[in-house]
Amino acid sequence: MTAVQVVLTAVREALAADPAVGGRLNGVFDGPVKGAALPHAEMGEVLAGDWGTKDRPGRELRVAVAVRDAGDSAARVREVAGAIEARIGALPRMLDGWEVASVAPVRCRVAAEGAGRWRATIEMRVRVLAG
Repeated sequence: MTAVQVVLTAVREALAADPAVGGRLNGVFDGPVKGAALPHAEMGEVLAGDWGTKDRPGRELRVAVAVRDAGDSAARVREVAGAIEARIGALPRMLDGWEVASVAPVRCRVAAEGAGRWRATIEMRVRVLAG
């Protein structure tokens, strides 16, 4: 599988299995889902670039995850966003033929999407080498 496929699968499965993330959500979806119950997470776009060496192919991936919620405040969506950053940061170092060289948060943005609706977008950088 490609680095993008492997990393996205690992991220989605890790988030769904983590009680601090998946245990607080009504699902972790591959993308926007019409009518999904809130709160839920959606895998966002992935930007991929070359990160290889002379002797090993590699990829630098920017993985985005969005959390959507409804409520009087953004407190819950902020807590879940922090848990997502922590969980992605703890990915296993070997993923189906790819070695995870580093994982780092790039940005996290929390914004209102209308009265009582919130969205957090978490972007993480994941660098992998073929292994």
